Amino acid sequence: MKKLLFVYNPRSGKGLIRNSLSSIVETFSAGGYDVTIYPTKCERDACDTVQSRAAEFDMIVCSGGDGTLDEVVTGLMNSGEKKPVGYIPAGSTNDFANSIGIPKPMEQAAKLVVEGEPFACDIGRFNDSYFVYVAAFGLLTDVSYQTPQDLKNALGHVAYVLEGMKRMGSWKSCHLRIDSEEFSEDGEFVFGMITNSNSVGGFKGIPGKNIELNDGVFEVMLVHTPKNLLEWQEAITAVLTHDENSKVVVRFKTKHMLIRSEEPVAWTRDGENGGEHTQVELTNLQQVLEIMTEAGDEPAVHEMPLA
Repeated sequence: MKKLLFVYNPRSGKGLIRNSLSSIVETFSAGGYDVTIYPTKCERDACDTVQSRAAEFDMIVCSGGDGTLDEVVTGLMNSGEKKPVGYIPAGSTNDFANSIGIPKPMEQAAKLVVEGEPFACDIGRFNDSYFVYVAAFGLLTDVSYQTPQDLKNALGHVAYVLEGMKRMGSWKSCHLRIDSEEFSEDGEFVFGMITNSNSVGGFKGIPGKNIELNDGVFEVMLVHTPKNLLEWQEAITAVLTHDENSKVVVRFKTKHMLIRSEEPVAWTRDGENGGEHTQVELTNLQQVLEIMTEAGDEPAVHEMPLA
């Protein structure tokens, strides 16, 4: 019998997985798997567990938010093992699940784990760490990991909006040196994100147009520090309309880039605290993650309306 490790975050998404846990495990068992269940207890628990135990199993499945998925993928990469990953989204936003077409109902997502097929998608290397779909710095990027879990559980996505409103006046500019084959500049930036997703922060379409999850390149968006109110308005419009000709917002695709600064810059990886760095090297690792999706389905994300 094939062996499956099921790692879940019992606090994600109001803890609703407790209501579905039995049916999820029954689905895995009916699919021919001997299931080992592991509820996470603290930060990095999922990462450490998968890293140390991945070799024992034929498949790794996780349930939680994007942060839980990030930990599981990081643990798997650190282990050196190549195993398919199943994902049952249970967080407040679930950007990656939305991008790759994993259904929101937990029982349906569990069924997809055993009946679907692995899709080889890209992930990113962030210095010596990894990210599944987004690395970002600057304005409001700390909202997701600074929002208390109890508030997320009580209010869902609204909790992020409320936390973001509290931080609107605390933004600061970052002086950065950006280097890639497609774009290089030494200047002031207020925000930047490197993505492999059509949804970030619950907002569809923000990363750009004609996105594919396995093409070996990131979608990059950098926002120069606006000098006045008119430039702020231009920046907002350019972000929402995917304007590629704006002087304030820079968009391009790349497989590798280096970002340096004199002062430490705070980053987020997949909505979790990515630490403060004066140098970040980002590399696209093409098709290294096998994620379970619909049989015969190859998610290719094109321009979508904003949520």
